[in-house]
Amino acid sequence: MTSEASSTPPVSTEVTVVTDGVPQVFTWEDEARTTVRSLGAEVVIEANVAGLRTLAGHLLTLAKDGVPDGSHLHLEDSNGLAEGSVGLVLERSNEVD
Repeated sequence: MTSEASSTPPVSTEVTVVTDGVPQVFTWEDEARTTVRSLGAEVVIEANVAGLRTLAGHLLTLAKDGVPDGSHLHLEDSNGLAEGSVGLVLERSNEVD
C-alpha cells in the first residue's frame, strides 16, 4: 500500500505581530486542533498532526534570528486552542541560566 503526497499546501491562517518594530508571522493550519490541560504539576499538550505542525511553526517563528527578547504569543481556548483548554504562552527569552 502506498500513499501519495498531496501537492496542495494546507489551507492556513496567518497573523502578523510586531514587537520592537520586528514583524513575526504566525501561521495556523485550518485543520489544526490543539488542547492544553493542566494536571497540577504537569501540562499536557495534545494535538493532531496539523496542530503539532502549527505549534512547531510558532516556536520556529520565535526562534528566528532578530526576534526580540520577550516576544511572545498567547494561545487560549478562544484563540488557537480547543474549547476548554487552559491558556498557553510561548515566549522567547535570550537569558541563559
